Formats: sequence, structure tokens, C-alpha cells
Amino acid sequence: MALLIGERPAQALWRDYLELTKPKVVVLMLITSLVGMFLATRAGVPWTVLVFGNLGIALCAGGAAAVNHVVDRRIDAVMARTHKRPLAEGRVSPAAALTFALVLALLGQAMLLTFTNALTAWLTLASLLGYAVIYTGFLKRATPQTSSSAVLPAPPLRCSAGPPLPAMSAPNRCCWC
Repeated sequence: MALLIGERPAQALWRDYLELTKPKVVVLMLITSLVGMFLATRAGVPWTVLVFGNLGIALCAGGAAAVNHVVDRRIDAVMARTHKRPLAEGRVSPAAALTFALVLALLGQAMLLTFTNALTAWLTLASLLGYAVIYTGFLKRATPQTSSSAVLPAPPLRCSAGPPLPAMSAPNRCCWC
């Protein structure tokens, strides 16, 4: 609203950038990821994969959420539920939010490629693009009663998609390992 009535925007704080990531939604995604990890293998999930794999997913999801804030900033400014969001109030500029989103996505992809595997990174990238581009740009405006929960099943899919380690038997396959 600050930009609409000519007031000077407030300085962005770290809380504003955290809000751009939609942390409550990201936590729900991480719960599905954890469930998928533990259901995909009997051998146990290595701690590096558990921590850095989920951190990579969280970073990518946060980047997609920040893009969603940028695209929806005008709508958010006039809705009672969303008018206090960082972009709607002008506390964060669209350029800063997109830069933040890009940095999060690149860091997330780097973590996934380093600590999991390419298939996991590609599936996460597909989820990121699906939410940030397809859902935010098209489906939300064209489909009645859409929900971002449509992309939540993606993390468990990532957990059962990859090749096993050489020492793992068929029932213990997990792309995180």
C-alpha cells in the first residue's frame, strides 16, 4: 500500500525475506519429504542426505514462494488477508525478491546435486517451476479453488525415483542415498 499512496517504503528486514519463503508451507513440504525418505529405504537415510537434501528442497521451495509473492503483489495489496505482505507494502522491491528467489533456487539445486543426485535435483526443479510458473502464472487465475497442495506429493516421488547404492538391495532403494 505504501507505494500506492506515495509513502516512502520501509527498510526490508530479514523477517520480510523469511516471509517471502512462506515457511509454514515449506515445513509441510518437508514433512512429506521426510516421510518419503523413510518409507523409501529400510537401510536408513544418511544424515547428510537427511539434512542437506531437505535443506535443498526448502531453499528451492522458498525461491518458488518468493516468485509467487512477486507475481501476486498487486492482488496482495488489495486483499485483506495479504495486504501486509512485504511486496504489497513495498518493504521489498520486486527486483530484490526475484534476486532472493534466484539465489535460494541456485543454492538449493547445488545442495541437492552435491548431497543427493541429479534426478532429485531435476524433480525438485520441476516442482519449483511448476509452482512458480505454471501454478502461479496460469492455474491460480484459471482454475476455481486451486490449491498449492497439488505439488506437495512431489517430495515422496523424489524419494522413490533414484537408483540404489551398489550395496543396497532392491527393497532399500532410495534416490537420497
